[in-house]
Amino acid sequence: MADLTEGKVGSLIFKFAIPMLLGNVFQQLYTIVNSVIVGHVLGKTALAAIGASFPIIFALISMIIGIATGFTIVIAQFYGAKDLEKVRKAIDTMYIFLFVASISISILGIIFSENILRLTGLPEEVIPEAKIYLNVYLAGAIFLFGFNGTSSALRGLGDSKTPLYFLVIANIVNIFLDLLFIVVFKMGVEGAALGTIISQAGAFLTMIFYLNRKNELVKLYVRKLLFDRDIFNKSIKIGIPTGFQQTFVALGMIALYGIVNKHGTDVIAAYSVASRLDSLASLPAMNFGAALSAFVGQNLGANKPDRVKSGLKATFLMTSVVSIIVTIVNVVFGRYIMAMFTDDANVISVGYQYLIIVSSFYIVFSTMFVIGGVMRGAGDTLIPMFITLFALWVVRIPMAYFLADHMGVVGIWWAIPIGWLFGMCFSYIYYLTGRWKTKVVVKHAGTA
Repeated sequence: MADLTEGKVGSLIFKFAIPMLLGNVFQQLYTIVNSVIVGHVLGKTALAAIGASFPIIFALISMIIGIATGFTIVIAQFYGAKDLEKVRKAIDTMYIFLFVASISISILGIIFSENILRLTGLPEEVIPEAKIYLNVYLAGAIFLFGFNGTSSALRGLGDSKTPLYFLVIANIVNIFLDLLFIVVFKMGVEGAALGTIISQAGAFLTMIFYLNRKNELVKLYVRKLLFDRDIFNKSIKIGIPTGFQQTFVALGMIALYGIVNKHGTDVIAAYSVASRLDSLASLPAMNFGAALSAFVGQNLGANKPDRVKSGLKATFLMTSVVSIIVTIVNVVFGRYIMAMFTDDANVISVGYQYLIIVSSFYIVFSTMFVIGGVMRGAGDTLIPMFITLFALWVVRIPMAYFLADHMGVVGIWWAIPIGWLFGMCFSYIYYLTGRWKTKVVVKHAGTA
């Protein structure tokens, strides 16, 4: 656990963000390796099936993961205020919520999976494999929620290293299981999903086993869990806007897939690969933004608001440098990277076109995420939710429909950075108002 309220600001955020970033890079690398294996062994239809399943999975789990973010912020602020009893109660309450929610998501998702896939306009030949992958993946949702919830609690306490260790091991196991199930046992997309849930289960259970012996605050004993209604209400109040935001982002991804799906299997496969690479490229901004949220939460909890502005400046500088480097890599080597996933020349060409357009605006995306990190750390998640929904549903999706009619597939790609530009501008304007400072959970003398 780390105290983020003392020490050099930039160094603290960097050291806290790097383990999270490395963990998520390993996780994304798994999905990339998984796509390489699927693309070359099972073909572009299977590749399209897994790619089309991702936004649906994200939509089903995003509300819960978003609400868990509310618990992270509450935990960080109580920890910054040195109120360890409430930290323990917040972690217990989070676990109870996540276990109930994960079981509900699994049941509902499996029952309605085929209906959801058909609503996206997915080509008929892709639906059977997409349904198999989706159902197997959702069956293990409890482990996904458990691992992410535990990781979120640890981040609120300033510990981003422990989740990294277990995540790295899990992803190595995942790649091994993919090769075993897909290449050796010929299990197809079912093998890909099965490898994922087995590795997630292993990561969660072994991390809990470790923490039960090493960390008094994050112990998990199911029979001793206590639910605190007041902390739950505080966490929900903060987490619901983030949950809605992530849910509507996921629904926006599905809507975008609905537009992409009209252009056939080649374009779906290209978008599936390119968007995975895009997800990898966006990780620095997302993880540094999450690190900044924990930093802001602890410092506002400790009544040290002056450090927040310094944290924003340092994080903006770091993410901007990384964004420029990633953009150059995608522009120069994007075509060769696409060729790692498939030999189909048309899929490679369409995917590279996506990378050229979207990666040119990564610095805009990173700026938007970093500013949002400050507001989330303060506990202000409602206005950022509205900004995200506006940028996505009023700007990006309508623009994608409009530009696709006039420019073809390339118009869909241009709609993505246009939405980011609006989101960045509105986020910065709201940040300047300073209203987010009034949303802190832990109140001090002289504060609202």
